[in-house]
Formats: sequence, structure tokens, C-alpha cells
Amino acid sequence: GHTTGPSLNNDKIYKFAYSAEVYVDQVKASLQKSAGYRISSGVDVNLLWRNPDNDDDQLIKITIRDVKVENVNERPASKNIFKGKSTEKILRKEYLEALQRPIVIELVRGKVKNFYSYQNEPGFTQNIKRGLASLFQLQLHSGAAREADISGNCNTTYLVRQDQVTKIKDLESCEIERKGFTSHNKILGVTTKATSATIYVLEDSFIKSIKAEENYVSLLNSRRKTGAKIVSKQKLELKSVEAGAGLMAAKQVASVIKTLDSNYIAVTLVAEPVKSECKKCPSLSEHWKSIREYMYPEKLSKAEAARSFLSFIQNIRKATKEEILQIMRSEDKELLPQIVDAVTSAQTPESLEAVLEFLDFKDASTSILQERFLYACGFASHPSENLLKSLTATFKGDIANEEMRETLVVVMGALIRKLCEKEGCKLPAVVEAKRLILNRLEKAKKDDNVRMYLLALKNALLPEAIPLLLKYAESGEGPISHLAATALQRYDPSFLTKEVKATMNRIYHQNRQVHEKTVRTTAAAIILNSNPSYMEVKNILLSIGELSLEMNKYMLSMIQDILHFEMPSSKTVRKVLKDMRVHNYDRFAKMGSSSAYSGYVIRGPDVSSTYSLDILYSGSGILRRSNVNIHVFDRNAELHASQVVIEAQGLESIIAATPDEGEENLDSFAGMSAILFDVQLRPVTFFQGYGDLMSKMFSATGDPINVVKGLILLTDHSQEIQLQSGPRASTEFLGGLAIDISGGMEFSLWYRESKTNVKNRIAMFVAGNTEVDSFFMKTGMETTVELETAFDFISTVQFSQYPFLVCLQMEKVESPFRRYVTKYESLPSGRRYTAKRGKAELLAGNEFPLHQENSNMCRKVFGAKSDSSSNWF
Repeated sequence: GHTTGPSLNNDKIYKFAYSAEVYVDQVKASLQKSAGYRISSGVDVNLLWRNPDNDDDQLIKITIRDVKVENVNERPASKNIFKGKSTEKILRKEYLEALQRPIVIELVRGKVKNFYSYQNEPGFTQNIKRGLASLFQLQLHSGAAREADISGNCNTTYLVRQDQVTKIKDLESCEIERKGFTSHNKILGVTTKATSATIYVLEDSFIKSIKAEENYVSLLNSRRKTGAKIVSKQKLELKSVEAGAGLMAAKQVASVIKTLDSNYIAVTLVAEPVKSECKKCPSLSEHWKSIREYMYPEKLSKAEAARSFLSFIQNIRKATKEEILQIMRSEDKELLPQIVDAVTSAQTPESLEAVLEFLDFKDASTSILQERFLYACGFASHPSENLLKSLTATFKGDIANEEMRETLVVVMGALIRKLCEKEGCKLPAVVEAKRLILNRLEKAKKDDNVRMYLLALKNALLPEAIPLLLKYAESGEGPISHLAATALQRYDPSFLTKEVKATMNRIYHQNRQVHEKTVRTTAAAIILNSNPSYMEVKNILLSIGELSLEMNKYMLSMIQDILHFEMPSSKTVRKVLKDMRVHNYDRFAKMGSSSAYSGYVIRGPDVSSTYSLDILYSGSGILRRSNVNIHVFDRNAELHASQVVIEAQGLESIIAATPDEGEENLDSFAGMSAILFDVQLRPVTFFQGYGDLMSKMFSATGDPINVVKGLILLTDHSQEIQLQSGPRASTEFLGGLAIDISGGMEFSLWYRESKTNVKNRIAMFVAGNTEVDSFFMKTGMETTVELETAFDFISTVQFSQYPFLVCLQMEKVESPFRRYVTKYESLPSGRRYTAKRGKAELLAGNEFPLHQENSNMCRKVFGAKSDSSSNWF
């Protein structure tokens, strides 16, 4: 027993029974109903040569025979895809012959030093042999080692107890060529876990039995019930030892191999990438024809649109630039925006080249397509440096439509942030884009240009931009100063230095100059959200009571929301409130209609979602700013799913009211700004200037203005897996959203009433496919989740009296929710077994409870409606 690896006896044939099984199923399922298959065979092993100078260097021949393919679980004849087919028919003759050609391994101290096979062997059968050869690699003393086998070069740990050896392979550590990517944001992503353990039982210094099991689990982070697992098992059992041929005499391995078969060559034990050809896959244009009808604009709030979008992306990813251009050039106008969404979301070099060649930024008439392309770039699930480089080049070229120029730079900001978060801040394209935005902002003279670069920084969130943002927040004109402040509000509080807080305190308390309410309230929100000191909170609370009525009410509401929603600063606020001088009744009993409120949309086991709603009015009852936010978060990540801000100013003249102090000279303006999935979009203007306002008001139908319409790829996960028994597997999850957000503002001078309405219509579709691809069959599981829903947010204001009446409503409609799981086994001939299970339910609609005060107001508004015809003015 001086050897440190297993040792074979001379002149013997060891006869083993071998089986390799694959199962695919839901994560929690037992394996009795899984999809999968089993390959079983006999395996003959005999010693060819032992090194005369080193007993522990052995050459071993391994031969597979009597191959059988069967279901991994019992199936009735009608559901057995192998029924009536011989192994030769299933595997095809040339593959079966290849599989049964022997391999030779050189074992030195139990490790496979060389693996000999044939050069022109098909990759699939070569990998099955590699999987078998890898089982013979083991060491007979406990400890860790880095070793190469079919899975790649991996960290491996051995545990030895008498005649039993356990081998644990850390699959995360394996170095092997794999393609794949995952979603940028963790909440939208997929968590994967992989384990591998092999147990050896030894007898007479050689192998009596081997049992290996490998597990791969993938879970959708946003809904952990949706997931998949692949289990791969291998078993090798010694059945008998018989007399066999004698050893070959030679000094070197090379001469033994040459004598044996001159066609043998040493090949790597690490698996080679293989992919089975798709015989019956439709071309891109055939696939497009089959989904075309679901892609019309009016169908975009249906789950079928999101499903078609995802399948289209999968097919675009396999297509050439020419095939993609052919569809874009031949399609009609109303389908093109959806095609651009899909082509851009595919994110392959071919799809990017195709869309850049198709779009002409010098042509202002196609700006809708340019905008859809740019937003799809902003939402990119795994953007490349090349994408940012292409956009920077476009920005430096001619752009006919000024709005597209603005959108382009705003999207460049979003890509800078995504690439920086993935450690790409030092990439040449990122450095260049950062420099371009910062330099141009410093040189910008016109307000429009300043605004454009500030919006880009609001997306990029560069630490080095903070000093510039502070400068504009404190000394810019109203809208510019507000924009810079909201950009600072998006930074993680850890970036907000003493200097930032000092500036925000000066703005809020107006130490140097008068600021607009919108800027002051944003500054207060930043202070209260970034771990404020006792004194900071105290000074803010002391200011309440000295402010104009509506701002006073707004600040009060913000403080109450911090307490009611237990926000991080609530402890400090409670402490300050104990100081009675601050807490006097007069200060906290102010009238007014402005408010701030937060609550939960859902509190789930995996993710939770909150909404926040705040509204600031001017003293005369005209909206200054309404802000609706939806955040989604789990234990370790957060996503700003949406924000819709409606801003208005200088509208007092319409109702012949007095503007608030410091706001006498504001230009009439109303507009809307949105953030979607962490990306700030280009703001939309309803009207600018008094003349524009009057012409729109008297023709106002209250028709909503479309803010965002389109298809967005959110979850995008693709992973290739090399199973240790030989086959290749893959896991893909795609999640898409068809979205339609619109907003409108209408006035009725007759009823002295104004209404703003933000409608969000959303259809979501998630498709997962986990598949094991063996050359002779595919087996796997598809899982889908779909949801159609709509959120409406309506605010109604009646300003016939003071304090005017405000009613806020936030409603979610009844929403169909469906989920399906389909397990399948299929042969290239098209013979297929499937088992489908599903569930469809209707999730109840609801109105979100806002604060009590709001409920009381709504009763008054809708009660007053009935007799408001007498409200002459």
C-alpha cells in the first residue's frame, strides 16, 4: 500500500455497471415526476501498463459497451418518446460507434495526467467519455487540491475515512469557457447555486462503487417560487473481476499508445463547448410574421405583447445584421417603434450595427424611432462599452431634432452609471463620456444646455459631479436649481458630505438668497434623509410656523410621514419633538392642502414595494409639484421603479390670484418628468409661457400626453452549464414589460377646478427555460409568469375657497395573473412528451389608503360636485 492513488491488479478486467441520469424540475419538487433521461451501459476497465520506475503511474483502458437510453421516470407507453426505438436509432449509428471506441487514461497518484481519445470524435460523445474518465480521478488522503476534470480547473476537497472517500468540487471556482450574462439590477436578476459531491467506496485498493451527484438551482430574485433545478447523477458499480490480457512492456507511455492505436491523441479532460444544430427553427422573418399582430401600439398593455417581445429578442440574438435590417426596412410605421425596442434590447454586436445603420439622426421626421432606440439603450440589461462609444460618436455628429440631442446625452448618463457600477469606470469610452458631459456643463451658457447636462448627471451620479451640482443648486435660476437639487437627492446618502449638507441647510433656511419652495423642500428632504444631526432637525422644526401656509403644511406632512413610516431619521425627530419649545401647538396646527405620504404597495416574502406621494401647492391653490414614486427592494438591493413628477408655476394669473412671495415673476409653465427603472427620462412640457397656456387651455380636451410607451427588457439572464456527466445545459430567464404611461392636466374655470391624472398601464411577462441538450434529445422545463395591471393616480383640486379642497386617489385595477410550468422531453424527429401545469387568478383591485385627512377631503369634493353648478365666479 505505498501507492497514493487507486491501483489495479495486472491481468484482470474489472467489469462495471454505469449509469448517468439527468433530471429537470422545479426547485422544491421531488424527482419522481421530473423530466429527464438515463443512459446506462457496461464499462470495462483494465490495466495496460505500469511505469517500471514508478508503481503509481498507470495506463488504464476504459471501454463503454451495451449502451441503453431510457426515461428517468416510469412513463406509460403513450408518453414514452423512446418507445419502439433501438439505442442505435435513438443515438444514431455513428454516435453509438464513437461512444463505444475505448479511451485510455494515464493515472499518476490518482490524478488523470493524460486522456487519450480520437481526434475527429463528435464533441458530444467525447464529453460523455470525459465525464466517465473524470470519475476515476481521486486522491487517497484528506485535503484540498486544485484539479482539472470535465468541469474545468476546480477547487476540490477530499475527505478520507477508511475505505470511503468523499470528493467535494466547488463548481463556482471552476475555470472553463462559458458564455452568459445577467441583469444589471439584482432585484431583476437571478440567483444561482451549484453543488457537486462524489462518494467512492474502495476495496482491494481499487474502486468498488462511485456515486456522484451535481445540483444546479436558479431562482428569480423577485419571485423565488419561480425557478428551476438540474440534477445530474452518475453511478459506477463493480459487478465482477475476470481474467484479462497481460501488461504491455515499454519504458515510456508514448510507445504504449502508439502500439495500441496510432490514431490516439492526448486531448484535454476539460469539456469542449458543443451545441446541437436546430433543424426546424424558423428564420427571423418567419418568426416575426407569427408575432406581428401582437406588436401594434394599441395591444401594448396585453401580456401577449410582452411575451412576443421576449421571443423576438431571443430570435434577434441568433440573427445576422442583414436579416434584422430586412425586417426594419420592410415594416410599416406603427410597428417600427416596437421593432426598434426589441432590436436594441437584444444587445448583440449585430443588432447594434443594424439599428445604427437604420436610424438617421439627421432626419427629424423619424425622431420617435430615435427616442425608442435611445430609451432602450438606457434600460439595457447588460450594456457594453461599445454601446456607450457608439452613442458618444452619434452625439458628436449632426442631430436634427434638439429633443433627441437632449435624450441622447441623458441616456449616456444612465450608461455611464451602469458601466461604473460593474467596475467599468476606467474604460476609455466611459472616461471620454464623463469628460464630455462635465466639460460641456462647465462651458454651457444657455439654460437649455445646462438643463440637458444636469439631467445626464442626474443619471450618471458621479461622485466628482457633486461640487458642480451644489453650485447650480445654490445659485442657479429656479428650474435649474430645482433640477440640480433633485439630482443630489438621487445619490446614496454616503456620498453626501458635510459640504453638501451645509449647502442644503443654507438653501432651506435661505441664508444667502431667496429660493423657490420646490428647491427648499427638496433641500429639506435631502437633509432629513441623510442621517441628520439633532440640530439640523431642530432648526427645520423651528422653521415650521414661519413659512408660507402651503409650504408649512407640506413640511409638517413630511415630518409626520417620517414618523408614521418609521424612516431612518424618525428616532432623531422624536428626540427633538420631546423638546417642548419646538412642539408647541400653534406651530403644528396650520391649515393648508399640501401633503406627503408613504405606504406599502406590497410586502412580499421576496420583494417589497413602497409608494410615496407628495404634493405642494401655491397659496392660491394651484399645483406647484406633485410627485408619485414607486420603489422596489429586497434584502440587499433597491430599484427606483418609477417616479412621475408634474410641475407647474406662474399659473396664478389664470384665476386672478396673488402669487406667493418671491414667485411674482415666474414664467407660466407646466410639465412632467419621469424616472423609470432608475433611468431619468427627458422631461415633457405641457405648455411654456402665458400665450401657449391660453391657447392650450381653451382647446384643452384633457387628453393625456403620452410620457412613455414601449417595451422594456428587465430580466435578462443566460447561463451555460457543463454537467459532469457530459451534456451541456443552459438556463435562461427573460422578463419583459409592455408599458404605457400618460399624464394630463385639465382646468375648468367654470367649476374652478383642476385635475391631474397619471395613468400607468403595464403588462409583464417572465419566461424561464432550463434545458439539458444532449445530441440525441433535449429535456427541460419552461416556466412563465404573466400579469396585466394598471395604476391610476388622480388629484382633483377645487379652488373656489381657502383652504381649497384637494382629493388624491391612487387606484389599482383588478389584475389577471397567470403562471405555467411545462416539462418536456423531445427528440430531433419532433417526437415530444410534455406535462403542463398552471394557475390563473384574478388579483383584486384596490384603492390605496392615503391619510385620513385626504379621505375627509375627497368626501367633500365629491359631495360638493353635485351642487357646484351654483358656484359662479
